[in-house]
Amino acid sequence: MVERALSFGAAAAAYERFRTGYPDELVDKVVEYAGRTLNTALEIGAGTGKATRVFAARGIAVTATEPDAAMLEELRKQVPSSVTAVQGAFEDLPLTSTFDLVFAAASLHWTDPTDRWTRVAALLNPGGIFVSFNRPLYLADKDLDEAVRVARSEFLEDDGIPPPDGTSEEWPGTELRRSDRFTDVRRTSIERRTTLTAAGYIGHLSTLSAYLLLPSTTRKQVFERIAAVLPDKVTLISDLTLHLARRS
Repeated sequence: MVERALSFGAAAAAYERFRTGYPDELVDKVVEYAGRTLNTALEIGAGTGKATRVFAARGIAVTATEPDAAMLEELRKQVPSSVTAVQGAFEDLPLTSTFDLVFAAASLHWTDPTDRWTRVAALLNPGGIFVSFNRPLYLADKDLDEAVRVARSEFLEDDGIPPPDGTSEEWPGTELRRSDRFTDVRRTSIERRTTLTAAGYIGHLSTLSAYLLLPSTTRKQVFERIAAVLPDKVTLISDLTLHLARRS
């Protein structure tokens, strides 16, 4: 998992180009849940700042943390000057500052579970909130999805990341509910559909860790096989799942 977590830097520019952004509705749901003004936020594993931007656009002072130097360099090109960019893994962040909000955009599964919730709680102001959101993209056409799976199967059976506790829809809510450091745990979702060109879809796949870990010649061969079964455009299910909790 550590190797996969640190694989993205080699594709930082592609990540910025091909990964989809986040809707304003995401911030609406977080603010509604908070029930008060959120002035400061810490982001875990910010990548190139896709989520950073929508929160910063609401006037929230975001400290965006990212362990990979290349990803952080790309983030600095994309985010407003109000964002504080910090290189560092979640486990290494000093617990000397606290925030109204701590959030993780498709990055929480990369963190060490040993003292994950102790650290998150220590980074929150009293009554502060935590939110984790994920947006795996799936081909809406099941027959096409199967054709893509077959096309890559010789080299890669699964290109996703299994949830740490095996419950894709409920994690990390399962852990949050067991923790005595959080209360009012909720799960909600935002339905979305995304249409990409075949090249755009291949570009998206090129930013996934499962493909990034393949040897370059193998990766090229896999993408050629996948491209051969794709129509000109594809529709993806790109629903966002949010898990929210309040520091006890």
